[in-house]
Amino acid sequence: MNKVQLVGRTTKDIEVRYTTGQNPIAVAHFNLAISRRKNKDEADFISCTAFGKTAENMEKYVKKGHRVGIVGHIQTGSYEKDGHKVYTTDVIVEELEFLEPKHDEQLQQSASDESASDEGFQALKDDDIPF
Repeated sequence: MNKVQLVGRTTKDIEVRYTTGQNPIAVAHFNLAISRRKNKDEADFISCTAFGKTAENMEKYVKKGHRVGIVGHIQTGSYEKDGHKVYTTDVIVEELEFLEPKHDEQLQQSASDESASDEGFQALKDDDIPF
């Protein structure tokens, strides 16, 4: 069985790239910072990869420092760089859960959008209502 569950904070804003070809697929590479149990001042930085709608949603809604939960599996690989073999280990995201509410900046933006849509309207007094 190859299953991983992680809860951590993103180390930077999520950026999506697309595969080449006839049907491009969204791909997001990111790191999760996960505090260690015995020493909260130390963290592990886990390399993760998300695909498709999950990657697109992460780019849209997840910013640096957001807390997320993921379920996925470990995938290893290797490549050649400058004549040396480099080994990689990534968690491939299968499920994503947002663990924090919208940030203040998003709430402020939605509030300013609502107040902007109220422009041009006059407030009515109770005496002005005919019923």
